[in-house]
Amino acid sequence: MTHRHPSRNIEIQRAYDATPGGKAYRVLVDRFWPRGLRKADLQPDLWARDLAPTRDLIKWFGHDPARWAEFRARYMDELDAEAARQGLRDLLAEAGSRDIILLYGARDPEHNQAVVLRDALARFSSMA
Repeated sequence: MTHRHPSRNIEIQRAYDATPGGKAYRVLVDRFWPRGLRKADLQPDLWARDLAPTRDLIKWFGHDPARWAEFRARYMDELDAEAARQGLRDLLAEAGSRDIILLYGARDPEHNQAVVLRDALARFSSMA
């Protein structure tokens, strides 16, 4: 999935399907390292665990699509905190003009934190 920006694309990709390398800035957006993946296999440019949902929110959500709307709202609230906003600024600055790939471990491609983070980054970068 791709979200177009004036200067870059922000894509999301399942970590288990990702291929290291390329020109895009690759960011793992899970709080916990994906099971069974070695760091040498994934090779993200950044592990943004501080931008991932809190432990409590992850546990509450449990990847239940019925809780998606509430999860999305709660996670956006977390991303509105000043520390998270600084993390978003830092991520965008480190990526420079490169496209960004947000890597996630969840099985569901539509109901995971990378989808929310992509939208938050798009909104944040358009305001900056």
